[in-house]
Amino acid sequence: MPQTITLGFKTMLAEAERAIETIDAAAAIALHGRDDVVFVDLRDPRELEREGTIPGAFHCPRGMLEFWIDPESPYHKCIFSQDKRFIFFCAGGWRSALGAATAARMGLKPVAHLGGGFAAWREAGGPTGRFELREQRPVAAK
Repeated sequence: MPQTITLGFKTMLAEAERAIETIDAAAAIALHGRDDVVFVDLRDPRELEREGTIPGAFHCPRGMLEFWIDPESPYHKCIFSQDKRFIFFCAGGWRSALGAATAARMGLKPVAHLGGGFAAWREAGGPTGRFELREQRPVAAK
């Protein structure tokens, strides 16, 4: 018997986008480099290696988000305990909308997501850098 999906991704995305702030690429570029803002890249490491990332972004694979945010988790990352504004992004904006909504629901604030994702960032002329998996940090592009 086939499965009956009762909640589709389009509905989940619409609910997430109603619950969180979406910022466009121009606004995100204007915030880049501020000490009170953390860009969180939710993409898979292979995507980062292939396409690069936003310089200074913190890489958090989408599958680890809840565990890295929660201070009760053995996988908690202290960056999520800082008093900062967190801007989540992915390739096109779907994972980051869901991720930002989850983060907000967990109590992380303030959060937003980059509408259109890394593709919109690049199209708007935002700075990019290459990502080296071994270092786990973005490196400025040459």
